[in-house]
Amino acid sequence: MSQDMKDSMMGVIENVIDPELGIDIVNLGLIRDVELNEEGTAIVTMTLTSMGCPMGPQIVANIEQELMELPEVKAVEVKIVWSPPWSKENMSRYAKIALGVR
Repeated sequence: MSQDMKDSMMGVIENVIDPELGIDIVNLGLIRDVELNEEGTAIVTMTLTSMGCPMGPQIVANIEQELMELPEVKAVEVKIVWSPPWSKENMSRYAKIALGVR
């Protein structure tokens, strides 16, 4: 997969906003990796802010919807991982400023 394709995938995933925090999931540091295999399946490895996150299913559905807009993507698979756990250190500078986190 080219870096351009990876950038395109991350760009559309940036449209997915965490409903509880109001910041996109890329800047929150929830996305660990994105891949596009030869069959056109986008594989997203991500975490959530907590194991009990009630918005998890909605966030996954939004990721699928956004990635399917790319002509190269034929299917989407989202893998939720818990290790290493998410922490505020995963957040971008933008997200930290927007949420008032130091």
